[in-house]
Amino acid sequence: MANHNWSVKALSRNVHVITVLADWRRPGFEFEALLTSDWHYDHPKCNRTLLRKHLGQALEKKAPVFCNGDAFCVMQGKKDRRGSKGDVRPEHMVADYFDAVPRSAAEELAEFAPVLAGFGYGNHETAIIKHNETDVLRSFVSTLNQEHGAKAFLGGYGGWLFFRFVNPKNPKEIMTKRMKYFHGSGGGGIMSKGTLTNVRQAAIYPDADIVHKGHIHELWEMTLMQESVTSQGRVYHKTQKHICTSAYKEEYGDGAEGWHIERGAPPKPLGGYWLKFQVDKRARAQEMLISATQTV
Repeated sequence: MANHNWSVKALSRNVHVITVLADWRRPGFEFEALLTSDWHYDHPKCNRTLLRKHLGQALEKKAPVFCNGDAFCVMQGKKDRRGSKGDVRPEHMVADYFDAVPRSAAEELAEFAPVLAGFGYGNHETAIIKHNETDVLRSFVSTLNQEHGAKAFLGGYGGWLFFRFVNPKNPKEIMTKRMKYFHGSGGGGIMSKGTLTNVRQAAIYPDADIVHKGHIHELWEMTLMQESVTSQGRVYHKTQKHICTSAYKEEYGDGAEGWHIERGAPPKPLGGYWLKFQVDKRARAQEMLISATQTV
């Protein structure tokens, strides 16, 4: 099912809203968005075939796509001690490396411009700003918007993305779901896979319906329940969905060599999550249900 008409608007520098114009109360209503992170698009180990497959699915569904940081690796600058000649794509072996990376990416991903809704910063992009005084992600988003017709927003390392559903026949019929995004921190934990942060984040972001993170290259979804109460004294339960999206960079390979192997890291999953909003007509008080399905 193709998505409904949607648009993106900034409420502040790191709070944005995707407004969906649709009769969201009607039976069978649903809307999808694609949550991703850690593309590492410029790295030779980026599985571009899989990324383009998922972006193509979003384009077919007219589903907005959000990338929660590290769209780029950008570790091959002249002064970067992490650099390796084997990790540079041929088209990036040029004098203006930090310009070539976002320029080529915007050209190659231009066909997906209609659904590229927004990008947050990751530690790779912020490290380049810190050490090289240039903003690769801003250049990429600006080129997408100015030269390829995208209307993507540039968010923060953390921020909020609202999904606001408005009935065009009755603009007073509005349903809003709030997503807190944060690229991530730390190593995630070899046993917990980063899930131990969920309870802490639930306390930090009590108003979030969804919490989206990346960074640790893990792929999971967890639902937490919260108790709340109305001003009239009615106790109710609130659902908060925690989603961790993985990378499109496959670093393990055959397990023979590389930084990923030397630090004892295991093979990692690839991909993101489809976020689906649906209206439950069976509920006494009409509500919007949120589900998440791994990309394939």
